[in-house]
Amino acid sequence: MDVVLARDAGGALQYRPMYEPLREWVVMHMASRGVTCTPDEVFITNGNQQGLSILSRVFMDAGDPAVIEDITFTGVQQATIGRGAHIYTVPTDLETGIDTDALESVFASVNPRLAVIIPGHHNPLGVSISDEKRARLAALAAQYHVPIIEDDPYSMLRFEGTPQQAVKAYDRAGYVFYLGSFSKMLAPGLRLGWLIAPRDLMPKITIIRESLDLESSTLTQRAVYEFLQRGGLAPHLTRLNATNAQRCAAMLDALDTHLSDLAHWTTPDGGLFVWLTLPAHIDTWVLAERAIREAGVAFVPGGAFDVHGGSTNCLRLNFSAVNTDSIREGVARLAALVHAWV
Repeated sequence: MDVVLARDAGGALQYRPMYEPLREWVVMHMASRGVTCTPDEVFITNGNQQGLSILSRVFMDAGDPAVIEDITFTGVQQATIGRGAHIYTVPTDLETGIDTDALESVFASVNPRLAVIIPGHHNPLGVSISDEKRARLAALAAQYHVPIIEDDPYSMLRFEGTPQQAVKAYDRAGYVFYLGSFSKMLAPGLRLGWLIAPRDLMPKITIIRESLDLESSTLTQRAVYEFLQRGGLAPHLTRLNATNAQRCAAMLDALDTHLSDLAHWTTPDGGLFVWLTLPAHIDTWVLAERAIREAGVAFVPGGAFDVHGGSTNCLRLNFSAVNTDSIREGVARLAALVHAWV
């Protein structure tokens, strides 16, 4: 299918290979997250990573300042550092999320072109930003005129506590740009998501998208919409999150059993990840090689997510991919290697 660009009654370019019923579903879904938007403020993408790539090109050229967290998903780094941005980083509290005082300090002193946050069930840290900080993030974006990209693929994967409104829900000035994903809610192989942006930016977003891959499969969009329209999402998420809750509980219990004397870790209320911190002298890059070779256990070293190359005694564990028995066995094997190192 060819991409067709046309102008609507208001003169704005419209990106036709977006299935309109799916955009309308996104509008209803975002209302449940506290966000008011219209279909012409919804742009369908091939997942959140493409949304990051598009928005980084909208706001930033090589050499421009940008803000990300000290420890963040590698895809965020690729969309900023990988595009030649001059990066400033801020720390993340493992209980309440990004340090908003540090973020304001950077906003006030540097005037960055954009900031990227992961608000819910952070990858790799597992933490969610508190409601108080969500409101402040939107206020800071408005006060300093800095676009904040809310990279939010994991929030629907909550299995404990009360669902939170999006940071975008607190945005009154139009400086928060939301990225959502069907890939994490339904299946990673879908590679389908959306971004929320002001209508007057859609022509620029459309042109940038054309330079990447022209369109999201309308077949995939229609299939996803059919699943949503038939009411499949709610029971699917109930099953998925119940399974992840059991697997997370098994991982936390195994960590408590085998590593409570040496390590500490985050306790997520959703998402896919636990962030584990080991004694300072343990190098998890080396440990990862040994774990695969000697114990058949895999994890991602913390240094892969640390912008400054630190966190070499940390690692990310994923509890979503294997059953509870395998999780318990895997943690026990990993712990044996750690104790042997010590």
